Amino acid sequence: MAKAVKIVLAGEGGQGVQSVAEILAEAANTEGREALYIPNFGVEQRGGVSVAYLQISDEAIGSPKFQKGDIVVALSERAVLRTQRYVDGNTTFVYDTSIEGIEDQLPKNAGRVLAIPAIEVSKEEFHPRVFNILIMGAVIGATGVVPLDRVKAAIEEKLGYKFQENPKLRELNFGALERGIDLVQKAQ
Repeated sequence: MAKAVKIVLAGEGGQGVQSVAEILAEAANTEGREALYIPNFGVEQRGGVSVAYLQISDEAIGSPKFQKGDIVVALSERAVLRTQRYVDGNTTFVYDTSIEGIEDQLPKNAGRVLAIPAIEVSKEEFHPRVFNILIMGAVIGATGVVPLDRVKAAIEEKLGYKFQENPKLRELNFGALERGIDLVQKAQ
């Protein structure tokens, strides 16, 4: 990877976008790569739009700021509106299909727009609490930015204590991760 992969994740507070960015950054770091993660909670903190900016590169990352994302993931209507400025013809824009009536507000200038039923799948096939892990899988599937085994190791590092208490949680999280990869690959 010659250039930094620039990722923007946005959703309502509590949807886990900050956790996704943090785990991806950790996975990249353990692989010996550079990762720069900047959280932005906006002025509302609880219930507001939460945005995570993440860059992953094989070389030093020159600036924490970037104008356009290689991938932008928006998980609510407000997140779709807030992330439009990070989209251009090279951006893959991913959004959740549960956002009703959003079609007219999706960025027209994105290189690719991928709709995935992340909330629905997490509720019906797994558990609503693994929604963010499913989204992490979608980011990996769309970008290939970090290998799946590194991401699983980073999840294990972060949630291992919970997995020891309840081993079924490991299977649940890893299943959601792989399903997210599958969903975005089918949407392409």
